[in-house]
Amino acid sequence: MMTETTTTTTTGTLRLGTRRSKLAMAQSGLVAQAVRDVTGRPVELVEITTYGDTSRESLASIGGTGVFVSALRDALLDGAVDFAVHSLKDLPTYGAEGLVLAAVPEREDPRDALVARDGLTFEQLPDGARVGTGSPRRAAQLNAWARALGRRIETVSIRGNVDTRIGFVRSGELDAVVLAAAGLNRLGRIGEATELISPDACLPAPGQGALAVECRADAPELAAQLAVLDDPHTRAAVTAERSLLAALEAGCSAPVGALADVLAGGPATELRLRGVVGTVDGTSLVQLSTTGPVPATGGEAAALGRELAADMLAKGAAGLMGERAL
Repeated sequence: MMTETTTTTTTGTLRLGTRRSKLAMAQSGLVAQAVRDVTGRPVELVEITTYGDTSRESLASIGGTGVFVSALRDALLDGAVDFAVHSLKDLPTYGAEGLVLAAVPEREDPRDALVARDGLTFEQLPDGARVGTGSPRRAAQLNAWARALGRRIETVSIRGNVDTRIGFVRSGELDAVVLAAAGLNRLGRIGEATELISPDACLPAPGQGALAVECRADAPELAAQLAVLDDPHTRAAVTAERSLLAALEAGCSAPVGALADVLAGGPATELRLRGVVGTVDGTSLVQLSTTGPVPATGGEAAALGRELAADMLAKGAAGLMGERAL
């Protein structure tokens, strides 16, 4: 571990810490190019292996929250990298001492995407279809959706990168898998999706589709440069979503979905926040929404999330979050 001062200089190559997966490298590459444009400095990607990348256990069993993040944060604090890019949904809802969330760039499509055999949509899947997902949140909502259609699906716990997951469908082992549309978009593979799932049917994970750019608190000049990449509407939305998650005292492996979006069809002055908690088998869901003015501050966005969480807890949400296994 470095013991010397780790303050970033204002010249020379910037080192961007990233996970090694194709998706992480693709999204970090997008941020790297934006930082080059903003700072005029070269940016080098530094690949870092996280516990979540090496463990083959389900995310729910290893805790989910932070398993893709801790090694990157350690590299930041050690001075091995100057800033890091995370999938925001992987970040714990609490901050890390000595680090700042410098930017939340404009969000990609937050929806989930279905990749199914024979070009099928979810409603066209046969009774008893095997659907792969590593997410209790998805399993809860997909099972509830199937139940509403008068059918049954078998949700199968899977891990692995996009190639591995889609491979389960191509090989015939599974009828379908559900992935984040944002990841497919960033990899240029959205055409492989057979359906983009409406949030009305399946709310995404809090922060899904958004990236987090983190740097050290002792590098204020770099933080100010990175802040140019920040999208205020995206930050407000994900702050509300993550505040809901935190108020429910749930981690990213819990069956909690949330999405904040500006209401369409009028001036961009109203923000709707939707949240859902459910048992993995889909038999019980608590799904509520609230609408308020677009938050002007992070505090207002967080308050919106806490208010909806309180309503959900009053409706019995806490009793639905103890179940983790798919």
